[in-house]
Amino acid sequence: MKIEQIYTGCLAQGAYYITSNGEAAIIDPLRETQPYIDRLEKDGVTLRYIFETHFHADFVSGHVDLAEKTGAPIVYGPTATPEFEAIVAEDNQVFTIGAIRIKVLHTPGHTMESSCFLLIDEDGKETALFSGDTLFLGDVGRPDLAQKAAHLTQEELAGLLYDSLYNKILPLSNDITVYPAHGAGSACGKNMMKETVDSLGNQKKVNYALNQPDRETFIKAVTDGLLPPPAYFGMNVAMNKKGYERFDQVMAHGMQALSPEEFETLAETSGALILDTRSDKEFYTGFIPQSVNIGLNGDFAPWVGALMVDVQQPILLVTDSGKEEEAITRLSRVGFDHVLGYLKGGFSAWKESGKETDTVHRITAAQFAEEVNITDNKVVDVRKESEYAAEHVAEAYSKPLAYINDWIRDLDPGEHFYLHCAGGYRSMIAASILQARGYRNFTEIEGGFNAIALTGVPKTDYICQSKVLS
Repeated sequence: MKIEQIYTGCLAQGAYYITSNGEAAIIDPLRETQPYIDRLEKDGVTLRYIFETHFHADFVSGHVDLAEKTGAPIVYGPTATPEFEAIVAEDNQVFTIGAIRIKVLHTPGHTMESSCFLLIDEDGKETALFSGDTLFLGDVGRPDLAQKAAHLTQEELAGLLYDSLYNKILPLSNDITVYPAHGAGSACGKNMMKETVDSLGNQKKVNYALNQPDRETFIKAVTDGLLPPPAYFGMNVAMNKKGYERFDQVMAHGMQALSPEEFETLAETSGALILDTRSDKEFYTGFIPQSVNIGLNGDFAPWVGALMVDVQQPILLVTDSGKEEEAITRLSRVGFDHVLGYLKGGFSAWKESGKETDTVHRITAAQFAEEVNITDNKVVDVRKESEYAAEHVAEAYSKPLAYINDWIRDLDPGEHFYLHCAGGYRSMIAASILQARGYRNFTEIEGGFNAIALTGVPKTDYICQSKVLS
C-alpha cells in the first residue's frame, strides 16, 4: 500500500493518490487530469474509485473528466445529489482497493454531504483518515457555506459538525494519520496549521475545535470570527455538482495566439477582461490600459476568484512567454474556463506595435519615508485585517484587497493616497483595479510594509499574529 499527498500550494489543497495490489483510488483530484493518467500508466495500476469528500467550493475538481477518461466511478457520501452518474454511498459503506478498504464516514456540518474516508490497511488496521473539509489541522471546516443549500443556519450546521467530530472522529485511534483537504491559506477554514499531515492524537491535543467542553461552546468557537466567503464559491459548487466543459476543450480554446491587432479587436468586441499575469515588478513599468494584474508568482487562482467573481467572465491573457498554459490551467482550477486567447509575444509585442500603454506610479519605501507626513497624508493598507492588527503604519487605513469592490466606492478621486500591502503583490493588484476604474490619484509603494518597516516611518507596536487570531 502507498499513500501520496499531492499538495497544490496556490490553492492550499491536498489531493490523494492511493495504490494497493495493482489498483488505485484518487481523492479530491485537481481539474487537470493528465498527470493522474500518466501516473496510473507509469505505476501499471487501474483506477478503481474517485472519492469526493464533498462538493468543493474553492476549486473545481477533476472528478468528471477523470471518470470519463478511466471509467472509474465517482463516490460521494450520503445525501449528495450530483447531476451526473456517481455512487452515493451509505454511511459506513466499505470500498475495496487491492488489499485495502476505504470506509465512508458521513460527517455533515461543513456541508450536508461532507464525508471522511477511513483507510483500513492489509492487516485490517484503521490507518489513515482522509478528512476532507470536516477536520483540518488546527481547525475544522467553516459551517456557513451550505446554509442556502441546506436551509439551515450556520449555528445549526456547526451543531451537526460537532456531532460528526465528537461522535465519529474523536473515538478513532490516536495513531491514525490525518490527511486533510486543505492547509494554511485556504478560505475554507480560519486557523489552519502550516503542516499538511498529522496524527489524530496530536490533533486531539492541539486543535481548539476538538477541545470544547460542550456543543454550545463548540458552536460559538467555530462560528466566531468567520469572514465572508469569496463570492465565486457558490459557482464552483455548482460546477462540481452539475459538471463542466472538459479541461482539454478549455485548454484548446484558451491557447489561441492573438496578434496585437486581433487581441485589441477581441477586447473591444467581446467584453473580455484583460488579465495580465506578469509580476508586479514588470507590470508597473508598462501594460495595456484597463488591464488587471494578478501575478502567477503568488496566490493567483484564489485572488482571481475573489476579485473577478463571475466564472462566466471572458478573459484575454497577457503572460510571460511560455506561461500561457499554466495560466489557463490555474484559472480552470477555480472555474474560470472562458479564456478567449492570449497575446502572442506578450506585452513586448503590444508595445512594439505602437499601441497605447499605461504605467503605475510606484516609489520605493525610502522615497515614501522622505515624502510622507503621517498627520497630513492618507495611507491605505490592503493587507488582511490580521496583518494590519499585528503592526501597521501609524494612522494608516485598513482596506483589505479582498473587499476592494466595496471600499473603492468610498474613495475621493480628488484625494491623493499612498497604497501598500506586505511586499507589493497585492497592492499592484489593487493599483491595476483602481486605474481600470478611473482612480489615478495614488502612489503605490514598492516592497510594501516589509520595506517600510526598515525605514523610520512611524509604526504601531508589534503584536504577534497568533494572538491576533486567537
